Amino acid sequence: MRQIRALRIAAVAAGIALMATGCGATGKSSNGSETSGAAAGPITGLQIMVPNTPGGGYDTTARAAAKVLEDEKITSNTEVFNLAGAGGTVGLARVVNEKGNGDLAMLMGLGVVGASYTNKSESKLTETTPLARLIEEPGAIMVSKDSPYKTIDDLVAAWKADPASISVGGGSSPGGPDHLLPMQLAGAVGIDATKVNFVSYDGGGDLLPAILGNKLGFAASGAGEFLQQIQSGEVRVLATSGEERLEGVDAPTLKESNIDLVFTNWRGVVAPPGISDEDKASLIAALEKMHESEGWKEALKTHSWTDAFITGDEFETFLTEQDKRVADVLTKLGLA
Repeated sequence: MRQIRALRIAAVAAGIALMATGCGATGKSSNGSETSGAAAGPITGLQIMVPNTPGGGYDTTARAAAKVLEDEKITSNTEVFNLAGAGGTVGLARVVNEKGNGDLAMLMGLGVVGASYTNKSESKLTETTPLARLIEEPGAIMVSKDSPYKTIDDLVAAWKADPASISVGGGSSPGGPDHLLPMQLAGAVGIDATKVNFVSYDGGGDLLPAILGNKLGFAASGAGEFLQQIQSGEVRVLATSGEERLEGVDAPTLKESNIDLVFTNWRGVVAPPGISDEDKASLIAALEKMHESEGWKEALKTHSWTDAFITGDEFETFLTEQDKRVADVLTKLGLA
C-alpha cells in the first residue's frame, strides 16, 4: 500500500462501470465451421481479465457478468482471471500489448483511468478498443462494527478536529474513485485536503481486511463490494454518495446529511487494440444480449448497481472525455 499525503483534489465527477465480456469475434457452428458476428453460436474461449485482486469491485462485476454470459449461453468456457498491480496498469499494459486478440477483454473503470497517469503508465485506455460501459454506483463511507463513529456527523466532527490522525482507506490508486471521493468529501466539509491521510489498497479485496481489522479511521469505496459484510453487520455504512439512498443499505446520503456532495463511480469493458471489426461487433453483441437478460437485471439488483449501459462509439467518446478530464485534474495536482 502507499500512503498519500498532501493532496489537493478538484472534483472529477465520474463514475466507473464494469464487467467482462466476450471472446473472439467468431463462434463455431455445429459442424465446426467458423461463423462471424452476432449470428454465430456462443462465443467460446473468452478471457476476462480483472486488473486487481480478487474480491474487489472489478472482480465482482467480471464474475457476475461471466456467470450471466454462460447461463444465457451467450458464451461458453469463459475464464475470469486476475492480474493485479499498480492500480490496474499492469493489466492495462497486458491488454494493450495483446493487439488483435479478440478473445481477451478487461473489466475496468475510473480507477484505471487515474492510475494510468499517476503510475506514469506507457499504456493508456485510449489505446484499447472500448466495448461497453455497464454500470455505475455511488460510493459509501464505511467503518467497522467496532468503530467509535456511529454516524457521518460523528466521523466528520472527529476528522475536522484532527484530519491527519484519521487514516482514510480506498481500494484504488490516486486519481481513482476511492481516492477522489474522500478528497472531495474533505473539501465539502471544510477540511484542508493537504492534511488528509489517504492509504491506497489494490482493490476491495485488500481493503476489506483493513476495515475489519480497524486499521483505518474509515474507508471510501463502492458498497456493492462489501454487501455481505454490511448485511452481516461487520461493516457499518455511515453514508452513501448518490443522489438517492442505496437500496438494501440502511444509511443516509451525504446530501441528506447536509453535506453538499454527489459522487458516482462507473465500470466498463475494453478489448485490446487492433481487433477485427467482426470481433468487436461480436463482443458488443454478446454484451448487449447479456444486458437485456433477466440474469443481468437480477445481478444489478443483487449488487445495488445502477444500469449505465452504452456501447461502441458512444462508450469510446465517454472514455475519451473521462481520460482527458482525469488527466487535466491530476496534472494540476502534480500527480500526472
